[in-house]
Amino acid sequence: MKLKDFWYDLPDDLIAQSPAEKRDMSRLLVLNRNTGTLAHKHFKDLPGYLSAGDCLVINNTRVIPARLLGEKEKSGGKIEFVLLKRIEADIWEVILRPGKIARPGSRFVFGNGQLKAEILRIGDEGNRIVKFFYEGVFEEVLDKVGIIPLPPYIHATLEDRERYQTIYSKIDGSAAAPTAGLHFTDEVFDELKLKGINIAELTLHVGLGTFRPVKTENILDHHMHKEYYYISPEACEIINGAKANGNRVVAVGTTSVRVLETSSYSDGKVFPGEGETDIFIYPGYAYKVVDALVTNFHLPESTLIMLVCAFAGKDRIMSAYQEAINEKYRFFSFGDAMLIL
Repeated sequence: MKLKDFWYDLPDDLIAQSPAEKRDMSRLLVLNRNTGTLAHKHFKDLPGYLSAGDCLVINNTRVIPARLLGEKEKSGGKIEFVLLKRIEADIWEVILRPGKIARPGSRFVFGNGQLKAEILRIGDEGNRIVKFFYEGVFEEVLDKVGIIPLPPYIHATLEDRERYQTIYSKIDGSAAAPTAGLHFTDEVFDELKLKGINIAELTLHVGLGTFRPVKTENILDHHMHKEYYYISPEACEIINGAKANGNRVVAVGTTSVRVLETSSYSDGKVFPGEGETDIFIYPGYAYKVVDALVTNFHLPESTLIMLVCAFAGKDRIMSAYQEAINEKYRFFSFGDAMLIL
């Protein structure tokens, strides 16, 4: 399967630079994956497509201010860190630039000395393993000196950083938002609950590896990064109950999909646990759990568009994307949404 099969042309002016004024007023392109029919709606219309007994699965991860701008302790050379994964206590895996000044033993300073770091070793693909030094509580220090790491295609300044969090975010740990969830409002949840739709929460901490470009011509040669996940016994009970009663499991975002499909038996039942997943879903994959999907519009040639193509069929997705382009939908993290039934 070739990388170029997942390419599409997107005008730059359709890349959303800021969130919608009201979360649930984002547009919603509804795709029936069996018939290929499309409907143009708004996100607030989502409850009308779900039925009593259906289960909506959301990712409650919270984005941390993982981007750090600082300087080398002695030379003053500028450095940028992005925290990827906590290994233990104050030891983290980070990506950084420029790498040439970040050899093992190098020390860096952030936020007027409130936070310091030492490079312990070089990890996979040039990532660094670092130890942080500070006084007080790490999360409180990070909140003062860190920056929310917006994707590189967003050039505008985000005035309210809560707009890059879902309203149900709880568990700190992501380097990027699970963006399909950004459209939800309390009003939408109230309507879902009134209709008898059940909500199950899980956690997947989104790493930048999710958005790492696929560079291999044959997509099967691509290596996925691992991301931490957790799914509780209570969530599994809700999800399995929906399946047993013949109702649908509706995943909110590709992150929820990856946890559900990782934590499932061949019969579609999910089991509780935590760990790291590097599942790579592309066309030909047989979904075991997910019956419907809420998702944003993804970058061309990304693993995310491959996952969506696996769910609805490549031709259906590429046709839907072209329709969205024709109708001037907004794309990527702050863009509009799709509902795939």
